[in-house]
Amino acid sequence: MSRPDAKGQLSRWLDRFALAAAAADRSALLALFAEDCYWRDLLAFTWNLHTAEGREGVGDLIDATFARTRPSAFTVQDEASETDGITEGFFTFETTEARCRGYVRLKGDLCWTLLTSMEELKGFEEKKGRRRVMGAQHGVHRDRQTWLERRQEEEASLGSETQPYCLIVGAGQGGLALGARLKRLGVPTLIVEAHDRPGDAWRKRYKSLCLHDPVWYDHMPYLPFPDDWPVYTPKDKMADWLEAYAKVMELDVWSSSPCRKASFDAERGQWSVEVLREGRPVTLAPRHLILATGMSGIPNEPAFPGMDLFAGEQCHSSRYKSSEAYSGKKCVVIGSNNSAHDICADLWEKGADVTMVQRTSTHVATSDALFRFGTSRLYSEDALERGIDTDKADLLNASVPYRLMPEILKPVTASIKAADADLLERLEKAGFLLDFGDDESGLFLKYMRRGSGYYIDVGASDLIANGDIKLKSGVGVREITRNGVVLSDGTELPADLIVYATGYGSMNGWAARLISQEVADRVGKVWGLGSDTTKDPGPWEGEPRNMWKPTRQDGLWFHGGNLHQSRHYSQYLALQLKARLEGIPTPVFGIPPVHHLA
Repeated sequence: MSRPDAKGQLSRWLDRFALAAAAADRSALLALFAEDCYWRDLLAFTWNLHTAEGREGVGDLIDATFARTRPSAFTVQDEASETDGITEGFFTFETTEARCRGYVRLKGDLCWTLLTSMEELKGFEEKKGRRRVMGAQHGVHRDRQTWLERRQEEEASLGSETQPYCLIVGAGQGGLALGARLKRLGVPTLIVEAHDRPGDAWRKRYKSLCLHDPVWYDHMPYLPFPDDWPVYTPKDKMADWLEAYAKVMELDVWSSSPCRKASFDAERGQWSVEVLREGRPVTLAPRHLILATGMSGIPNEPAFPGMDLFAGEQCHSSRYKSSEAYSGKKCVVIGSNNSAHDICADLWEKGADVTMVQRTSTHVATSDALFRFGTSRLYSEDALERGIDTDKADLLNASVPYRLMPEILKPVTASIKAADADLLERLEKAGFLLDFGDDESGLFLKYMRRGSGYYIDVGASDLIANGDIKLKSGVGVREITRNGVVLSDGTELPADLIVYATGYGSMNGWAARLISQEVADRVGKVWGLGSDTTKDPGPWEGEPRNMWKPTRQDGLWFHGGNLHQSRHYSQYLALQLKARLEGIPTPVFGIPPVHHLA
């Protein structure tokens, strides 16, 4: 709720902050922050994604960055609001290098949370709006080169006559979003994709796959979905959109071009990357290598005894394509997260006899309840009507420090549990093992901490509760036999098909495979916050490990996540790469030590 003086209170705090910043008065600056304060910076001061916690952390950030950045021109943007003693609102400001945007929450007259976000580099702005290019060349010109001819020339020369500054591995939503940002910034970029076409990472999955997040959350940069796009996008529709996106945004994509190996020459500051382009080896020499392979690494292929004896078909869930051949056959799916549920439902729809083996507990929430109590606050038609467009929603979403999220999300999770109570009770009666995160904070933090352990229900949970999908829970796999699966309790499950929905490793597994184990270990684990919860070992880092920011291997970056993260964080990764291309100094503050190798 707004109150008349909320904007005035915010303006007064910003004025005091600006005066203290101009005077480089550290004590005056720290006096503006509460003891329990949080400052999340997205490049503007740190050239990093970094959260400073407490006055000591804020002081360290100020000491390391203010003399160089010289922040100024602080201005409240839009209206401010006040609810339950918290005054909050957007503001804009500048540094020596960039134009920036921020969001602050005040408890009384002191800052509780602060977000600062780099929006654009001065002198290297995107050519949009009034800066857009003319395109057509009016008049009469001998030997005129058309747009198509220029485009074909660019495509033919990149990778042969000219080398890309950035090489992106992967043409899914992450690689394409980043490619579009870099294209707009004039950074020579090539995207290589092992599949035949952009979008095939979606197109070639099982038929029933669809996005579990709603459309308002999933827009790509610059080109939002049409306003009649379905709320939940089917996978083939998504694949076609990505392929069209690559074409419309004029991205340079080499399809059918798997990346085979890479090495870094530290003296030259350059990679040597071997790509198999349509069967022919090509060596590229980019300055920066970006692994945009999602948020997951190489599939966790199990090694159960007897797998080599199985007479039927078996595959990891990443290679499962279709249920067409399994009508009337016995199928066992080992795993109980999103892919396992989707595959079980897909097989059941084609008349298969399906059993899910649930080894450990799973967080289940219906897509409807997640939307009502979670996503819709910032990403929905209602949010748009309140003036929260995608850019504002992304910044509001980013303005909450990860340290505060558990306490904020616990009541949200409780509301979701209450809405889903009937389904959850029926699942428990069927023997399904449920959890809601180690601290009852729910699905989003499970995703951020470990990237697994949950299912967004779009129908499979009813099938389990009803017994249509059979369930064996709380058991492991003892061995695979010629005819099926033997569980740790001695139960034998006959099978014609076994699907191992056993998840994925850390993204640095791709670095180990493409570059070396030494480089993968130098970078360390990718993803997770250091929350010291299941599969997210401490110590606390406060930001996703190694994602969208500098790593301890020069010139190596990781980019991915869901569509929302691919859209939003591609902005910051692109700005980091553009600054390096233009020779702008980028002293990085706050790279944490490597605590975990995988």
